[in-house]
Amino acid sequence: MELYLTVAIIIIGIILFVRDYFSIDTTSIVIMALFIVSGVLSPEEGFSGFNHPATITLGCMFVVSAAVFKSGLIDGLSAKLIKIARINYFLALVSLSVTSAVLSAFINDSAVVAILIPVALLVCREANISPARLLIPISFSALFGGTCTLIGTSTNILVSSYAEKLGSEAFGMFEFSLAALCLLAIGLTYIFIVGPILLPKRDLPENAGLKKEAEKYMAEIELLSDSDDVDRSIAESILVNDYKVQILRIKRKHYRVYEINGETVLRENDLVRILVDPVNLAKLKVKKGLSVKGDKENIRDVEPNDSITPKSTQPNEEKKIYEVMIPYGSELAGRSIKQINFRSTYYASVLAIRHRKETITEDVSQVVLKEGDMMLLFASEKAISLLASEKLIVTLSEYQGRSVDYKKAIPALLIVIGVVSAAAFNITSILISAMIGSLLLVTLTILKPQEAYEAIEWKVIFMIAGVLSMGKALEKTGGSDIISQYIFESLGGLDPRWTLSLIFLFTFLSTNVLSSKAAAALMTPIVISLAAAMQLSEKPFLIGVMFACSLTFMTPVSYPVNTMVYAPGNYRFRDFLMFGTPLNFIIWIAASFIIPIFFPF
Repeated sequence: MELYLTVAIIIIGIILFVRDYFSIDTTSIVIMALFIVSGVLSPEEGFSGFNHPATITLGCMFVVSAAVFKSGLIDGLSAKLIKIARINYFLALVSLSVTSAVLSAFINDSAVVAILIPVALLVCREANISPARLLIPISFSALFGGTCTLIGTSTNILVSSYAEKLGSEAFGMFEFSLAALCLLAIGLTYIFIVGPILLPKRDLPENAGLKKEAEKYMAEIELLSDSDDVDRSIAESILVNDYKVQILRIKRKHYRVYEINGETVLRENDLVRILVDPVNLAKLKVKKGLSVKGDKENIRDVEPNDSITPKSTQPNEEKKIYEVMIPYGSELAGRSIKQINFRSTYYASVLAIRHRKETITEDVSQVVLKEGDMMLLFASEKAISLLASEKLIVTLSEYQGRSVDYKKAIPALLIVIGVVSAAAFNITSILISAMIGSLLLVTLTILKPQEAYEAIEWKVIFMIAGVLSMGKALEKTGGSDIISQYIFESLGGLDPRWTLSLIFLFTFLSTNVLSSKAAAALMTPIVISLAAAMQLSEKPFLIGVMFACSLTFMTPVSYPVNTMVYAPGNYRFRDFLMFGTPLNFIIWIAASFIIPIFFPF
């Protein structure tokens, strides 16, 4: 009976993952709750994911990564990277891809991609390169780099810790690095050769989307009685023809004009909301017949609420338009602008939102935000800095590197080296070394306790704790043994390489339906049972699951970093299918041969 309940709950979980009714972490916790309520798992077993070694290790590694970013080391590297990438497209492609791969081997891949997106966009603007030519390579390279070390991705930590808890031997820091480097070499070769051919060649000026608007200010002007544009259509107006403004909204007396097109006639005392570049805005301020109001209605002069974090931001500071992206793990995801009460909370106004390639400028307050969405914000620099510091947004409209704080950078770097070395030379486990490293960062005041707390991506922690319950339920009810026995009876007569190959294929295809962590949690106990039934080493199969869960390129939703680059790169779904599908199948075939060389059966 418990086995049937387990299968039913897993099927419900898969439906929830596919239909995207809730965020991934919420779905994971719902699955965990169903296992507990149904009696399949006791409360202690259900909540054991929160004290699982993988969960604790990952939380500590988030803190260690945050210290490196706060020190300014990555910003110093990014500034040098910009100088190289400006030279030509191929150098930009190589330098950004290699940097993404190297950094992702030791730092959370989502954080690496988040810092490289604005760098790449700046290079694109200065070198007139379409962002679509660079952002997918950055994302894919981060995925390859993450497979090279035990701490490279949360999936590696999850599979290794889970396997160790099930009685298998834990993986070393660089135990699978040689196999991963072979796949990395194949992947980068594909990106460098095929990328310039298959990546979209969309013209930058026509497809810059929100970026083009982010270079303009928003203002509100009133047409006075002596204005030259009174009783003129928008198409014939001086505002449009001489000052190149974009009219967003017209308020007339006590109502709003909803039909705005070239034939719309402007009237005396109209309040016209416009987008305009700084030079023309300065001219409009002194033009006869116009009164520039700014954005007084859009950014309301309200007092900060004591329960709201950004108290230091004042509503009367100078504001301009910023282009931002909602990163993976942002607390803004899953809520609408109205629910957040965005204006009064952050003293910033949302002008437009882009879901994938669709830009929304009307009724933005009702739009539920998602990770990877882009927004135009009208705000002060201080408000934007505060939003970015709380990891709610990533600023795309400009890149401003921080100077390196060597007093914090050198100790932070030494601690990171110590964390990696202690685990690599088997002095202690990665759990212990990461925990000691995190404590040192706080006790040496490199990070404040609050900063360490905020560095942890709690969404990922809750997601992993939740999905671990699926593997636990399969293991407890014997489901993993039954599935592995069925696989053994079906494939037992085949060469082990074929079995490994088919497991790799099934796993990377399932990541397009489930999250990579859910796929890893489901497959790990199954392949351990399968290896025992076949009387083979479980390590080749575990490595196959690790690599297959991370190296997934076919869709923008198969891995968080793919989602992050979707909107800034102005991609379409088919771009991932055309460029990522051949790469996924090349890696599948290559891994089927490479993994057994380094990990014999």
